[in-house]
Amino acid sequence: MENQKILEDIFIELRKRYNPHGWWPAETPFEIAIGAVLTQNTNWNNVEKAISNLKKLRVLSPEGLCKLDNRTLIEAIKPAGFYTRKSKVVKAISRIFKSLWVEEDMFEIRKKLLSIKGIGKETADSILLYAFERPIFVVDAYTLRFLKRYGFDNLVDYDHVQAMFQNAFPGNVSLFRDFHAVIVEHSKALCRKKPDCNNCFLIKCKRAADAGTP
Repeated sequence: MENQKILEDIFIELRKRYNPHGWWPAETPFEIAIGAVLTQNTNWNNVEKAISNLKKLRVLSPEGLCKLDNRTLIEAIKPAGFYTRKSKVVKAISRIFKSLWVEEDMFEIRKKLLSIKGIGKETADSILLYAFERPIFVVDAYTLRFLKRYGFDNLVDYDHVQAMFQNAFPGNVSLFRDFHAVIVEHSKALCRKKPDCNNCFLIKCKRAADAGTP
């Protein structure tokens, strides 16, 4: 219950400052899934360029990408970087996307996603939460960094953090989406690698309260 209250307070304060509406722009769930793959190790501007290239080719669908030759696919997604590796992941998820869409068990979908080389927990859970609207919290580097600075000193790993959120807010897809979004926005605006603690509005944040400490 203590963690739940702390997380609720954090969300309320972040939500006052940042608007998560339309945070992950996409026209279809499949576009979200492809975006989740392409965004690995790059920024969203590069992903948008790659997505735009695929749309111009009229291949942004499971069928379209399955039929697309590898050379054209690689050229289209080059802006997102790591294009050879990502092209293989894009092909793999395109082949199984329809079967994932009709699968009812969230953990079975997750298992199949994780079986694809190049898809880890963060990417799989992003697809589950944003594309499939399943109640699973996405943990990324921003989230871990923010929580540790805030004062959650006992965080162990991805699964531990995810369980903390899911126990606090069970089954809440909308909140999971919005919470993840505002943490990312705050991490880009103030809680960066070199944090701007002096201007942070989270007065209960341990790092902000001790601004200037290492």
